[in-house]
Amino acid sequence: MNRIYADYDLETPGNLADTAAIIAGEQSSGTFMQLEGETDELKEAYGARIESIVETGAASKPSLPCRVAGRKFTRGRIRLSWSLANMGPSLPNVLATVAGNLFELREVSALRLLDVELPPEFAAAYPGPRAGIGGTRKLAGVPVGPLIGTIIKPSVGLDPLQTASLVSRLAEGGIDFLKDDELQANGPHCPFAERVKAVMKVLRDFADRTGKKPMYAFNITGGMDEMKRNADLVRDAGGTCVMVGIHSVGLPAVTALRQHTDLPIHGHRNGWGLFSRSPDIGISFIAWQKFWRIAGVDHLHVNGLRNKFSEDGTSSIASAGQCLTPLFDGDRDFRVMPVFSSGQSAEQVEDTYKALGSTDLIYCAGGGIMGHPHGPAGGIRSLREAWQAAVEGISLETYAVTHPDLRAAVETFRSRLS
Repeated sequence: MNRIYADYDLETPGNLADTAAIIAGEQSSGTFMQLEGETDELKEAYGARIESIVETGAASKPSLPCRVAGRKFTRGRIRLSWSLANMGPSLPNVLATVAGNLFELREVSALRLLDVELPPEFAAAYPGPRAGIGGTRKLAGVPVGPLIGTIIKPSVGLDPLQTASLVSRLAEGGIDFLKDDELQANGPHCPFAERVKAVMKVLRDFADRTGKKPMYAFNITGGMDEMKRNADLVRDAGGTCVMVGIHSVGLPAVTALRQHTDLPIHGHRNGWGLFSRSPDIGISFIAWQKFWRIAGVDHLHVNGLRNKFSEDGTSSIASAGQCLTPLFDGDRDFRVMPVFSSGQSAEQVEDTYKALGSTDLIYCAGGGIMGHPHGPAGGIRSLREAWQAAVEGISLETYAVTHPDLRAAVETFRSRLS
């Protein structure tokens, strides 16, 4: 039977090997004392194994509050493994194993899940992305280059007709992708069914005239039955995408939704800072994104360069690269579209392309489009011009000389975020 592997950054007031053994026992066959049924044979077959331990440093104070006193807090990287026979190819139960009670152990003064390796049984047990990169491009009508996208702003307060009116302006301006803000789902002032009806009428009419129907990710976050009904409503109205706040609904709900609908699932990671912000506890994107890709999302947010949050640009680029890295061998590689957002504009495009080296992405700009001096159409044009320059290897400043929308974007947004 294959095994599951997990890498951690561990700090402890004790010995690294002893604490690794405590973690291994807590997360498999052990408890605080030897039990009659915990035989050597059982532990050999089903207990977690310590695969490796590498000490990386030490400190005189704990990084996190720790009940166990100590004069030295040793840090290191540990690698543990578990038999797949313990839980089978079940994402929720793997998560409980590799990221469960171990964070609470009193012998731990820092612990962060860095990576997880899952065997091919998970590819067979889960649907994975339905559209992925190629399907998203086909549905949005964008065979090459980034999908230029935006978020409906203001986030709340617009009624269905006001939302549809804004969508019309953005479609006429050349947008490829639009999404509800995660704060707008099915509120009394903008009921979901009415919003879908109004928005899709605009997009269908636009498609009839131009041959292109921008993708709109409707936020269906809610109870399981509600999400299924609303996904069907979007499909029946001619919609091509739904959005889910993945932390709000959880892995089983995302999996069930994936099994229910063929529409791309736009995975919004609102709440990500709870897992990522501290270097001393939580989960890295490398490990975290694997669970959601296997569960079936097609798009994942990664922030972006010079964004408005705490995550730095190096981390955002690395996250995007993870989305574009196959998880399994074969045709079903489970790659998904990274979504750049958070304070993005034409100003960051050149550096984004140089760092990532790919245009397989959705580039969402709210203020970078809506706040452009030439209006939303000018904002959209500025983004296309910036990406065209980047792909052709022309500097932003040089291209801006002969492209007024790009020049206005650079002058307006440069140095606004650092």
